[in-house]
Amino acid sequence: MNIGEAANASGVSAKMIRYYESIGLIRPPHRTDSNYRVYGSDEVHVLRFIKRSRTLGFSVEETATLLSLWQDKSRASGEVKEVAVSHIMALETKIDELQAMVKTLKHLAHCCTGNDRPDCPILDDLAGVPTPSKGH
Repeated sequence: MNIGEAANASGVSAKMIRYYESIGLIRPPHRTDSNYRVYGSDEVHVLRFIKRSRTLGFSVEETATLLSLWQDKSRASGEVKEVAVSHIMALETKIDELQAMVKTLKHLAHCCTGNDRPDCPILDDLAGVPTPSKGH
C-alpha cells in the first residue's frame, strides 16, 4: 500500500509517517522503481503502536524506547513497566501543576469585577503587580 493507504489504515497522517521516518523512529519502507514508498501490514502495525503510544502522551523518545522493547522478544516486562511508571509520575506532576493553575485562575477571575473599569487583578497578577493587602 502507498503512504496514503498506510496513513488511513494506521490513523497516522502521511506527514507524520514521513517525519517518523526522517527521525529514525520507523525504518524507511521499501520503494518502487518510481521511488514511491510501499507499506505492508507489519509497517502499519508499527504505526498503530506509535499512534497509541503518542495518544497516551508518551514522548517520541519514550515511544522509541517502547517500540524497541516491543520488538525485543527477549526483553523483561519490568523494563516496560519502568517506562510506564515513569510516565505516570510525569503525568501526575503535570496534573498537579494544571490543577494549581486552575485554582489560581479561578481565584483571579473571582477577584475581577468584570465591569467597565480598567483595573483588573488578572492582568495585575500577570504583570507581577502586588495586590494591596486588606486592612492597610
